[in-house]
Amino acid sequence: MDKIRFAIIGIGNMGTSHALNLCGGEIRGAELTAVCDTNPERLKWVKEHLPESVQFFDTPEALFASRAMDAVLIATPHYDHPTLAVQAFESGYHVLVEKPAGVFTKAVREMNEAAAKSGKQFGIMYNQRTNPLYAKLRDLVLSGELGTIRRTNWIITNWYRSQSYYDSGGWRATWAGEGGGVLLNQDPHQLDLWQWTTGMMPKRVRAFCHFGKYRNIEVEDDVTAYVEYENGATGLFVTTTGEAPGTNRFELSGDNGKIVVEDGKLTFWRLRVPEPQFNAEYTGGFGQPECWKCEIPVSGGDGPQHKGILQNFTNALLRGEKLLAPGEEGIHGLTLSNAMHLSAWTDDWVDLPLDEDLFYAKLQEKIQASSFRKDGGSGKVLDVSGTH
Repeated sequence: MDKIRFAIIGIGNMGTSHALNLCGGEIRGAELTAVCDTNPERLKWVKEHLPESVQFFDTPEALFASRAMDAVLIATPHYDHPTLAVQAFESGYHVLVEKPAGVFTKAVREMNEAAAKSGKQFGIMYNQRTNPLYAKLRDLVLSGELGTIRRTNWIITNWYRSQSYYDSGGWRATWAGEGGGVLLNQDPHQLDLWQWTTGMMPKRVRAFCHFGKYRNIEVEDDVTAYVEYENGATGLFVTTTGEAPGTNRFELSGDNGKIVVEDGKLTFWRLRVPEPQFNAEYTGGFGQPECWKCEIPVSGGDGPQHKGILQNFTNALLRGEKLLAPGEEGIHGLTLSNAMHLSAWTDDWVDLPLDEDLFYAKLQEKIQASSFRKDGGSGKVLDVSGTH
C-alpha cells in the first residue's frame, strides 16, 4: 500500500476535526474514504463539506460491509468504543480509537483481546503523548535521572466547564450517556500520562469523588485521589471542572531531586548528591543536599497532537513505525478512573488489579438510575456522533 484509506465512525466534534485533517492533506500517506453516523444532520454536513469521493453510511454494519477502507477511526460516545472496535477487528480492519478506551475495563479488556486475535494494528488517540514536555519528562524518569520515585502529585483543576456546557447535550455528564464526569471526559490524558511518564501503576487507590458538587449533573465534578505504589511511593491526583482559575501542575519527587511540569515548562531541582547517600554520610545535624535548579530545554511547542497520532498510526501501517500510543495501553488510565469511582462508591480502598465485576455491577446501578437512558438502561448509546 502507498496510502491508507481511513473511515471515521462518529462525525461529532472530534470526528469532524479528524475528517478535515484527513481531507486537507494534513496526514501524509492517508486519505478519508468513508464516514458513518446515525445522525442525518451530520451526514448532511458530510455531503456538503467533504469531497464527493467520501462515502457515507448510517450504520456501522453497512460501513464494515463496504470494504471502503483499511482502517477505522472511532470517535463516538465512550460506551461504544469497545463494541465498535471489536466489530471492526472481526471485520478485518485496523483500529484507531478516541479516548477514553471505554467506560469500564471489562469491555476494554475484551477489546484488547479482539485486537490481539485479529493481528491488526490498534492505536488510541492519546495525543498528549506527542507533547515534547511529557516526552522529555518520561525520558528523564525512565532513564533514571530522577532516581527512585517517592511521590507524584498532579493538580489538574483547569478543566473549567459551565452549566451551559453540560446542558448542551442530554447525554453529557450522565452515567448512561457518558459513563462518568471529569475523570472520564476531561482527564483521560492526564491519567494516561500519570502512569506513562512514570512507568508505574499504583497497587491501591483511595478516592473521594463529589457528584454534582458545582454543577447540576449526576456524575463527578470534583475528585481527590490518593494512591500507593509497590515501591512505597505515594501519589495524589486532584481534579475538578468547577474552579476558576485552575491549576495544572505535575510534581514528581525522587531520590535525586524534584521535577515540576507547569506553565509549559519542565524544571528539575537536581540534588548534587542523592538524598539516601547524603542522609547516610551527613553528620552535621541540620542540613540538606546541595540542590541545582535546572530549566530543562524542551522544543517543539505542544507537539503535533491529534495529527501526530494519526500520522504515527499511518506510518505504522505503511512502514512498520512503532506506535506511540498502542490501543492496548488505554486500559491503564481507565483502570485508574474506574478504581477512583469504585473507591468513592464503596467508601473504601480499592486494590489493583481491579475487581472488574464489582465495578461493572456498581456502574449498572448508576445507569439504571440515570436521567439519560436510550435502550433500557444498558448504557449503550445508540447515537454514534462523538462530541468530546
